[in-house]
Amino acid sequence: MRTRIMHQALTAALLLAGVAAAQGVAERPPAAPQQRYRSKVTIYDLAARSTRVVYTADQVVEAPNWSRDGSFLLINTGGGLYHLPVNATGEPKLEKIELGEGGHRANNDHDLSRDGKWLAFSASSTASRQSQVWLAHADGSGAKLMTPASPSYFHGWSPDGKWLAFVGQRNGKFELFRVAATGGDEQRLTSKGAYDDGPEYSPDGKWIYFNSDRTGKWEIWRIPAEGGGPADAKAEQVTKDDLENWFPHLSPNGKWMLVFSFPKGTKTHNEKLEGVELRLTPAPGSKLKPLKLDVRAKFFGGQGTINVNSWSPDSKKFAYVVFEPIR
Repeated sequence: MRTRIMHQALTAALLLAGVAAAQGVAERPPAAPQQRYRSKVTIYDLAARSTRVVYTADQVVEAPNWSRDGSFLLINTGGGLYHLPVNATGEPKLEKIELGEGGHRANNDHDLSRDGKWLAFSASSTASRQSQVWLAHADGSGAKLMTPASPSYFHGWSPDGKWLAFVGQRNGKFELFRVAATGGDEQRLTSKGAYDDGPEYSPDGKWIYFNSDRTGKWEIWRIPAEGGGPADAKAEQVTKDDLENWFPHLSPNGKWMLVFSFPKGTKTHNEKLEGVELRLTPAPGSKLKPLKLDVRAKFFGGQGTINVNSWSPDSKKFAYVVFEPIR
């Protein structure tokens, strides 16, 4: 029966193709198969300079954040947010976070507040096909829209839990903004860059670190927490080297800064490619000095590897995702 049905289907397809050709209708070439990836959620131990893979899946898993008690990682995959236990016996199982009504489709920008009570995340929804910033209780309940304008992508909590820093595209440019956790209008933080991204507060709350292509390549910058001022006069360039530097992440104890670096000339972070690096340096002080960035991992990675802060609460480890193309 299956053979007969397949034969009939093939005959019908050939007849349709013949009719299309007779009518001068060009056949559309088949779409190229989408590249699939294996994801390896990895934890790096600073003292041992060693890595441990805690979860592997033949699908894209992205952007691990550490829980405030150190028991799980918050990750996204397939539009959902999940808890991934890090100390499970045997193969860990993902525990989905229900985000309530609204058809939220979460992307890879999310994190818990410092006290662990609140969850900020970016998602499209039934009301908006573009990303917006949402705020919910840590269990995902009570999700509230924080940024009506879109696209907007959450990136960092202020240490006191009062502000959410995010990047938004407004008038054709990606710039930095903040919005109060209690709600209200968005406040612009930068204005000069062609493309600013990845805002993250320093643990003392004095600075917002970010990446920008305002010099013609991607470098790490910082501004005071209140913003860069007119024409970003208060912005300071933090890194200056040959690599394309993205997503600065400060350790909770304020001692370290982790930087995600792409090979020279890489235009965006949307690709997945060989040769990306995670580099570590002592956190900049009040007066900037030349940094020495130590390569801690070099691998195949890109979008989703480490978008948001992924330090463990004790500042001894960080998490990231290694991707492996599935042929």
